[in-house]
Amino acid sequence: MSINQIQDEIIDEFSLLDDWMDRYELIIDYGKSLQPLPESEKTDKNLIDGCQAKVWFTAELSQTANEQVVIYHGDADAILVKGIVALLIKVLSGHTAKEIVDADLYFIDKINLREHLSPTRSNGLAAMLKQMRLFALTYLSTVK
Repeated sequence: MSINQIQDEIIDEFSLLDDWMDRYELIIDYGKSLQPLPESEKTDKNLIDGCQAKVWFTAELSQTANEQVVIYHGDADAILVKGIVALLIKVLSGHTAKEIVDADLYFIDKINLREHLSPTRSNGLAAMLKQMRLFALTYLSTVK
C-alpha cells in the first residue's frame, strides 16, 4: 500500500468521528497498538529534540523482495504522543527512502491534528517528522 493510500485510510477513519475527544481516543488506541521500544533503544542518541514528552525513534533498512525499505521503531512516555508516533510509523514505515523523502504528509492537516495540539506538541510533531526524514535522507545516500 502506498503512503498516500495509508494516509487516505487514516483520513477516512478519522472522518467517522466528529468529536475531538473521540479522535484523541483513536490516537491513543494507535499508541496502545505500538510495539514498545526496547529499553536499550531509549537512549539520548534516539531521543527527539524539541518534544515536550520523551520520544525515541530508530530506523533501519530492510530488504524486501525487490527493494530496500526503511523500518521505523518509536516510543513515547506520553500516551497521546505515543499515538502520534504510531500514526507516523504506520504511514512511513515500510517504504523506500525516496518515497519517504518525497512524501507529502497531508493527512496531518486533513484530520486537523496540528490545530488540536498545543504549540509545544505541534513543535514536537514537526521534530518527529524532521527526524524521520533525516533517517530516510541518510539511507537515500547509501541505497544503490
